[in-house]
Amino acid sequence: MVEQVRYGLVGTGMMGVEHLQNLAITPGAVVTAIADPVETSLGWARDALGDKADGVRTFADSAGLAASGLVDAVIVASPNYTHRAVLEPLFDAPVAILCEKPLATTLDDARWVAQRASAHARPFWTAMEYRYMPPAAEFIARVHGGDIGRLRMLSIREHRFPFLVKVGDWNRFSRNTGGTMVEKCCHFWDLMRLIVGAEAVRVYCSGAMDVNHLDERYDGARPDIIDNSYTTVDFANGVRAMLDLSMFADGAENQEEITAVGDTARLDVLIPEGALVFSPRVGFRGEKRVERHVVDVDQAALAAGSHHGSTFYQHQRFNAAVRGAGAVEVTAHDGLMAVAIGTAAEISAREKRVVEMAELGF
Repeated sequence: MVEQVRYGLVGTGMMGVEHLQNLAITPGAVVTAIADPVETSLGWARDALGDKADGVRTFADSAGLAASGLVDAVIVASPNYTHRAVLEPLFDAPVAILCEKPLATTLDDARWVAQRASAHARPFWTAMEYRYMPPAAEFIARVHGGDIGRLRMLSIREHRFPFLVKVGDWNRFSRNTGGTMVEKCCHFWDLMRLIVGAEAVRVYCSGAMDVNHLDERYDGARPDIIDNSYTTVDFANGVRAMLDLSMFADGAENQEEITAVGDTARLDVLIPEGALVFSPRVGFRGEKRVERHVVDVDQAALAAGSHHGSTFYQHQRFNAAVRGAGAVEVTAHDGLMAVAIGTAAEISAREKRVVEMAELGF
């Protein structure tokens, strides 16, 4: 029998509910406490908990939850700009922490979180779900396994729907999100670092808000978040990577397409199709030898969220780390570096120039 782990959740909006749905199918996971200052959001969590809601304590903030002694692990899924304040009392409690991306919305706050996490006695995990989509995980394993030879180029395309409506419309403004290149794209900077196996040295981003949110006003203020961009990142080992983002391409067959090109072959992964396409080099006019297969994903995992099953698989790894049966795979430092690359991209897009990571202290 799997050892029981008592979970608390701070932030019970859309992503918080997805975490609850995945904890419901995680062996040994028991939700004992939730916290959110908004009653409507707490209602969404109670609905997700169903007949188990009566046994779950409710708190207005993370401080009350942390002091309760009811939890072994806490998931932070509150709005991005609240992460530092939410984490402060949690770092003073004997609890493991899984913090949603981005780690923070500013480099100062992200550095503070990483420093506190390094001294925290319990596991701290930055939630980077895209690593755990089964097709993406196999793609990464094959690149690292040498299937394409020596990696030289990496490209990621996300063509998707606009930002969803959030409580208080907080995600319409860069001051709350860190900007699209931090809020949305931190997943992709994390994937780049993981796949390339090196740190970024310079970033160039060309992006703007061209289609979405143009006619929206909130207390008279116009949204200022990028809805499309091209970003190139040079890494210290000579690999170059690119992100192609469009937030007004919701009719695309695949939301994510990732391509790695090595000196002997190319490998693609298409999500949600789940296909991996392997294309070895064949020379000029050589006969193509393309191999294609689809990676299966557990149906219960798919049904429990909107991230192609990845939230479920991530929770299995985090749960193991909480129980001492596995290592932390996505550290606070990983979260910090994703914020750093995203910050560089935001500066680059705004100032229309290349940004050296050394400018930001990296």
